[in-house]
Amino acid sequence: MIRITNIKLPLDHKEPELKKEIIKALGIKANQLIDFTVFRRGFDARNKNQISLLYTIDATTDNDAAVLKTNQNNQNIRVTPDMTYKYVAKAPENLTERPVVVGFGPCGIFAGLVLAEMGYKPIVLDRGKQVRERTKDTFGFWRSKTLNTESNVQFGEGGAGTFSDGKLWTQIKDKKHYGRKVMHDFVDAGAPEEILYVSKPHIGTFKLVAMVEKMRAKLIELGGEIRFNSRVDDLHIEDGQVTGLTLADGQQIKSKYIALATGHSARDTFKMLYNKGVYIESKPFSIGFRVEHNQSSIDEVLFGKNAGNPILGAADYKLVHHCKNGRSVYSFCMCPGGTVVAATSEENRVVTNGMSQYSRNERNANSAIVVGIDPKDYPSDSPLAGIELQRQLESAAYKLGGENYDAPAQLVGDYLAGKPSDHIGNVEPSYKPGVKLTDLTQILPEYCREALQEAIPAFNKKIKGFAREDALLTGVETRTSSPVCIKRGDDYQSVNTKGLYPAGEGAGYAGGIMSAAIDGIKVAEAMALAINEANT
Repeated sequence: MIRITNIKLPLDHKEPELKKEIIKALGIKANQLIDFTVFRRGFDARNKNQISLLYTIDATTDNDAAVLKTNQNNQNIRVTPDMTYKYVAKAPENLTERPVVVGFGPCGIFAGLVLAEMGYKPIVLDRGKQVRERTKDTFGFWRSKTLNTESNVQFGEGGAGTFSDGKLWTQIKDKKHYGRKVMHDFVDAGAPEEILYVSKPHIGTFKLVAMVEKMRAKLIELGGEIRFNSRVDDLHIEDGQVTGLTLADGQQIKSKYIALATGHSARDTFKMLYNKGVYIESKPFSIGFRVEHNQSSIDEVLFGKNAGNPILGAADYKLVHHCKNGRSVYSFCMCPGGTVVAATSEENRVVTNGMSQYSRNERNANSAIVVGIDPKDYPSDSPLAGIELQRQLESAAYKLGGENYDAPAQLVGDYLAGKPSDHIGNVEPSYKPGVKLTDLTQILPEYCREALQEAIPAFNKKIKGFAREDALLTGVETRTSSPVCIKRGDDYQSVNTKGLYPAGEGAGYAGGIMSAAIDGIKVAEAMALAINEANT
């Protein structure tokens, strides 16, 4: 097959025009084109009133070799690369010890699934419930303010990514095409096929729920085992080698191969690991608020007369500002046509996050607007000091919100003016359970307030109306990434605990569904190779 890049057509082009452009790009006659598929479709919206679609095409002709030779000096025409995922190992027949995966979010799902596909029959442990039960608990908290600390936005089958925008793109290097495997596995589990070719694919919560169930079933069919309500409370280590673990109910599991894919909110697990002597460092993360605007206003600013076009969908944005005080402020986890959600996993704390459905048709756009911080900002030198800071901010938000899980909120205009808000404008809050209008300048450190009050007007220069008076800030956003890094070596094992494989976002090696899933695959490969080496 031949890959053709940079085919550009108007947003409203007719289907036959794409075929004509492919024929023109290859310099062939119409009857020489046998077939083609769209590998990637994006759009160029730099001129919002004249938006173009950009295609990458895989084509088959009646003589690919001759066409490639004719176009050998054309950088936009090359052989289609082999992007098929290649398994690195196969389980030995004399396998005596099953690997264990702790956590069943995106990282744990793919670590477990790939191990199962290679024949290693992993045991997967998750502290929370199956995804549908977990969804009931999560929506129940949003409606009735009854928190289950083991079944919520953070904990349970599917991980934190289940209640998110379901973004499926990443900027990490992927020479082995792990990401392509992830996408195909998602489609096999029920995701729309368009995620294979649109430039910024997403799924949304309701579709993710059904997909996670199908992936669980596949893992079990391949010989894996999944145990829910199975929190790991202790790790067994002998002479620097992990030998097993103990669950909250006292049950013990023996294994010298344990992948740790707990997610970024498993604070009790981080503390346990630290107390056991596993090497952990504090790492930077970011803190701030969720900002909401009417989605229609964002669409109009970014897409102009093309706002509402179904190919474009709801507009998103990515913003960065470097402040005079040395801080960086940026948008994070932007959720077009979504809602702000309650994301705490601990009692008497308030945490915000963003979520969208596949349709992205809710009234508001929301995004985290956060300030980068690093360990020098933390309250102590402890590797767990970032967690301490998170808890301080989340407790302050709980108190300011009325101590009932409502979130503190403030109009952008009032935040910039430094005065409390006392009424809602045109932008209605989407956060459930509810919000309490107040003064958010009381929550974050002074350097964050300074940075945000400088950055928001700067963002308004890039997106007109971003700093509108009645845009809404809701606090507090603290779970942007893990505040710790569980250091590992080139073999993916902990630097001081052999057989322990820190993985994914919680260990500090991913940020989002795709990068976490890819890291899970890499860890599964490392575990398989280590098991095979020990069995030879």
